[in-house]
Amino acid sequence: MSNNGIKTDVILIGAGVMSATLGSLLKELAPAWEIKVFEKLKSAGEESSNEWNNAGTGHAALCELNYTNEKPDGSIDISKAVKVNEQFQLSRQFWSYLVKSNLIRHPQDFIMPIPHISLVEGEENVTFLKKRMEALSNNPLFAGMEFSTDPQKLKEWIPLIMEGRTSDEPMAATKIDAGTDVNFGALTRMLFNYLKSQNVEMHYQHSVKDIKRTNEGLWEVKVHNLNSGQIEYHQAKFVFIGGGGGSLPLLQKTGIPESRQIGGFPVSGLFMVCNNPEVIARHHAKVYGKAKVGAPPMSVPHLDTRYIDNKKSLLFGPFAGFSPKFLKTGSNFDLLNSVKPNNVLTMLAAGLKEMSLTKYLIQQVLLSNEKRMEELREFIPNAKSEDWDIVVAGQRVQVIKDTETGGKGTLQFGTEVVSAADGSIAALLGASPGASTAVHVMLEVLEKCFPQYMSEWEAKIKEMIPSYGISLVENPALFQELHASTADTLGLSEKEPVCS
Repeated sequence: MSNNGIKTDVILIGAGVMSATLGSLLKELAPAWEIKVFEKLKSAGEESSNEWNNAGTGHAALCELNYTNEKPDGSIDISKAVKVNEQFQLSRQFWSYLVKSNLIRHPQDFIMPIPHISLVEGEENVTFLKKRMEALSNNPLFAGMEFSTDPQKLKEWIPLIMEGRTSDEPMAATKIDAGTDVNFGALTRMLFNYLKSQNVEMHYQHSVKDIKRTNEGLWEVKVHNLNSGQIEYHQAKFVFIGGGGGSLPLLQKTGIPESRQIGGFPVSGLFMVCNNPEVIARHHAKVYGKAKVGAPPMSVPHLDTRYIDNKKSLLFGPFAGFSPKFLKTGSNFDLLNSVKPNNVLTMLAAGLKEMSLTKYLIQQVLLSNEKRMEELREFIPNAKSEDWDIVVAGQRVQVIKDTETGGKGTLQFGTEVVSAADGSIAALLGASPGASTAVHVMLEVLEKCFPQYMSEWEAKIKEMIPSYGISLVENPALFQELHASTADTLGLSEKEPVCS
C-alpha cells in the first residue's frame, strides 16, 4: 500500500444518522481530533436516514408487537421490548443534551409527540394483547399504557380506523401517549451542520471504492471524486463504515477476519401516502398491527401520522419488495457481487432456510394497487383509492451469518456492529430498530474501538447521557426524572403539536 495518502484521525463513510451520531459524540469527547466524512450523494441523510425512506417511529417498543413474543407456556417475553426502550432513552438524552447546549436547535423540526397504539383483531390476538399489557404494566418504562376492547373507546382513539367497520370480530388496542415521531432525515442534517461548524470536513459526491491497510497500520481509503473524476487516497487511524446497505461490500474489502461468512439480503419497501388533508386530519397516532402468520418482522403493517417539513402526513405500509440493489442508488449487481468464497455456503444455507421469506417477497412484488388498497382497508374500511399515492421507501440489507442458535445462514433482523479485533475499523450492518437506537449503537462502537479512552471519557459521556451504564428499569425514579426533563427540552410535553 502507498504511504502517501492524506492523513487524518477519523474517517466516517456515509452521511447518514449513524455517522452523524458517532461524529457528534467524538467531537464532544475528543474535540481536537480531525474528522473527514465521505458521502457519494449530494447531501446528508439521503438514503436510509431520509424521512421518506423509513417509518419515522421513535422505536421504544411501545406499540411494536414483534418485540414481545409469546413463549410456549403462554407467558409474554418483554425482555427485548425493555432493551429497545432503554436504548431509545439514550437517544432522547443525547438529543436533549445537544439542544440544551445549543449545538442543534428547533427540536420540533425533527421530533414530535404522537400516541403509539397497538391494534389487533380476533379473539386469540385480543387475549395476546391483554397478556402483553399485563406483562408491561408493572414496568416503569411503559407507564401510562391503556388497554381497551370497548368500541366507543376505540372510536375516540382511532376514529378513522373504526368508521365503517362491519366485522363482528373482537378488537382490542393499547395506547400510550409517550410515543414519538422522529424525522431522521432532518436530525441527520442538523447533526452534520453542527459537525461542519466544528471544522469536520464534509466531502459529498465522493464514492469510496476500496479500503486497505497500510504498512504503517493505518487504513487507506480510495475515494472517487464524482465531480472532478479524480481518485484520492485518505488515511486514518480509525474508520467507521456507516453506509447503510452499502456497508457490507466495503466491510468485505477490508479483509478483516470478522468480515468473513457474513452475507446480506436486500429488501425494498413501499409506503402508501395520503393526499387528502381531510383524511390526514382525522388520524393522530402511530398504529401498529400484527404481522400475518408466516410474514417476517419487517412486514408489520402500520398506519402512521408523520411530520415531514413541519407538515402533518399520513402513511401506511410497509409493502415489501425485492431488488438486488443494496441502496436505492446502488447497482443491480450488488447482491451478486457480495457473494464471496468465504460466505457462499452461508448464503446458500440462508436461501434454503428462508423459502417462506422468498415466497412472501414474491407475493408482495406481485401485489396490484387494488390489492394494496384491500390491505389498507383492513385498517381504514372507507379508504378511497384516489386519496392515496405510492412512495418508494429505502432499501434494507438484512444480515446473514452463522450463529450458534440458528446455525448456518441465519437471517438477522436487528442492527449489528462488526469491528476489527484491534478496534481500528468498524461497520454498522442491519436494519430495525436502527436509527432510533443510534446513540446506543455508537456508544457500543466507542467501547469496542476506543477502550483506552473510555475511563477518560466517562464523565463527559454521563454529562451527555446521564443513564449511561445504568439500568433505568432498576432505577424508576431516575427514569421518570430523565423522561420528564427530555420531554421538556425536546418539546414533547404537549399531546398534539400545532403544525402548519
